[in-house]
Amino acid sequence: MFQKRVDQVIARMKADGLKQILVSEPCSIYYLTGVDVGPGERLFALYLNDEGRKVLFLNTLFTVEQKDCEKIWFSDTDDSISLLASVINSSETLGVDKDWTARFLIPLMEKCEGLKVVLGSKYVDDTRAIKDEKEIECMIENSQINDVVMERTRDFISEGMTEKQVEAFILEQYKLLGCQNVSFSPICSFGANGADPHHMPDDSVLKAGDSIVIDIGGRKDRYCSDMTRTYFCKEASDEYKKIHDIVRVANEKAEEIIRPGVRLCDIDLTARNYISSFGYGEYFTHRLGHFIGQTDHEFGDVSSTNTETVKPGMIFSIEPGIYLPEKMGVRVEDLVLVTEDGCVVLNKVDKKYAMIG
Repeated sequence: MFQKRVDQVIARMKADGLKQILVSEPCSIYYLTGVDVGPGERLFALYLNDEGRKVLFLNTLFTVEQKDCEKIWFSDTDDSISLLASVINSSETLGVDKDWTARFLIPLMEKCEGLKVVLGSKYVDDTRAIKDEKEIECMIENSQINDVVMERTRDFISEGMTEKQVEAFILEQYKLLGCQNVSFSPICSFGANGADPHHMPDDSVLKAGDSIVIDIGGRKDRYCSDMTRTYFCKEASDEYKKIHDIVRVANEKAEEIIRPGVRLCDIDLTARNYISSFGYGEYFTHRLGHFIGQTDHEFGDVSSTNTETVKPGMIFSIEPGIYLPEKMGVRVEDLVLVTEDGCVVLNKVDKKYAMIG
């Protein structure tokens, strides 16, 4: 599995004439080698070239299982940059990871006189964007768990609770269902707090008539889930119900057009145009979606500027929203898996508004 992924990365490099890259993002290194390291401030990198050479640079403090790749070990007092430079071909352009820090890159360039570097993340990122069978299985299972957590949370919430109480309940449910962690800190927003798409739970108390935005995801077997549903506490005004219906339908219309060959920007435009047709365009303040996998936000998005086309195996979110300052917010989010002729929505929890609490 890991070698197949490496071969796909090298094929993408060859198509652009790039002969070598340096990968430093730990999730990407795990994806390509199965080596799982949290390096902290220490150097950790994987070198690949177009002839198939793969070299891992590892501090002796790291403990790793035996893997099918060359390893160069170093201690805290060794000159790790010189060891790295000894492998790199200074006469050829080097692709570097978007996350590699200047504290490593600049000394490397000083060691390798005349070395030309380019941003090389896309070769790994584009490969990671197409999920393989094992990854898809994990993502489907995690979305099923997320559905359960959402339904339990919906049934738990009642008038008079604080956002922090709901957050604590959500975190406990992921533990009970076998998740190692959450994909991100749960978002629970009551009433006017929902107008902030990334509001963090506080001591706000739920009142009748409040909107309730619940944006949650769990992490299990390294992979993430993500979903948002919006409810109302006991009652809702006709305006709030209308806004929820607009957001829900925008979500559904965007999902209906997803199939291989469709541009990601056109998916965003479908939802955005629908919301704008009701006069709420200025209140849809973010892109329509993001890619997801080992991390909640992987490279790639569903936005007005992304003209790349959809491909089978991609998994990304569809999450339109309307946010009225000082009043309320509504967001409806699913994860979708692109198939050969369309897409599968991974989240099954009812999207229509409901009165709860």
